[in-house]
Amino acid sequence: MSSLITVAKRVSSAVPSLIGVVIVTFLLARALPGDPAAYYAGASATPESIAQIRAKLGLDRSWLVQFGDYVNHLVHGDLGQSVSSGAPVLTDLATRLPASIELTGAALLFALLLGLPLGILAATRPGSPVDHLCRVLVTVGAAFPTFFVALLLVFVFYFKLGIAPEPLGRLNEIYQTAPPTVTGLLLVDTLLAGDGEAFRAAFGQLVLPAVSLGLFALAPIARITRAAMLEALASDYARTARAMGLARGRIVFVYALRNAALPIVNILGMVFSFLLGANVLVEQVFAWPGIGAYAVKAVIASDYAAVQGFVLMMAVVFILLNLGVDLLAAAMDPRVRYDG
Repeated sequence: MSSLITVAKRVSSAVPSLIGVVIVTFLLARALPGDPAAYYAGASATPESIAQIRAKLGLDRSWLVQFGDYVNHLVHGDLGQSVSSGAPVLTDLATRLPASIELTGAALLFALLLGLPLGILAATRPGSPVDHLCRVLVTVGAAFPTFFVALLLVFVFYFKLGIAPEPLGRLNEIYQTAPPTVTGLLLVDTLLAGDGEAFRAAFGQLVLPAVSLGLFALAPIARITRAAMLEALASDYARTARAMGLARGRIVFVYALRNAALPIVNILGMVFSFLLGANVLVEQVFAWPGIGAYAVKAVIASDYAAVQGFVLMMAVVFILLNLGVDLLAAAMDPRVRYDG
């Protein structure tokens, strides 16, 4: 019963955030420079034709009326029509979101595979070369912007060494045929289709953008893991376990890591949501057909509906991720559940 109450409290706390997001996304889209009606009408349009298009799009009405229409459409699952693509915004986002999720998930997995062991090693050997290496990687990873790292990797591994494929999206369809769309995740769909060659090609296209994005996520994961493990290893239960003669590996991976898992899980949710919204430049460098590239085109075109849909979707994803992490933390640690 108490767990259900905890879930209800966490879910209800997300409702005001969602309402605020709807208001902010509406106002933010109206703050874009340019006139979407003029963009839609074309360079040779007359003021009369632009005015007709503005009326058709509902942009000639007051913001209060436009906001009411916007909320009404949201309730019915309608994010509007994209001026730049001509398709419903919801369709555009649903088509492009799997590409961004696949890239972000691969980047987070890469950061976890490096950052988690590195943070644990640094905590178990404070002051050692491994600890200094962890600090250097954390500093470097946070210092260099993702687009610089992406361009550097393309220059080295594609132009100089020639061991990476052309940075032209998720799959070079000149040489490979895309599998039937089932999940939208290309690696999963190629496996479901039993196409090993396409899987290897898609994996090759994913490596450099995932590493470019993952190096940025490596820094907070390694830093939080090191700090949490240092605190856990210095606790009373860890000292008691050492005094009882328990094996070092058991103390580190059974007792300390289990108690350090809560802050690590919390940072993972934040890092994933941040990467999903921050992969815009990486998608531009690698011609990745994700929501980041879609958002850039929408901003350039002053596409109100597309910008609103993108910002709203990202905000909802962020809120849901935080809600999921909050519920997971409550399940992992009873103190969080009772405090809530």
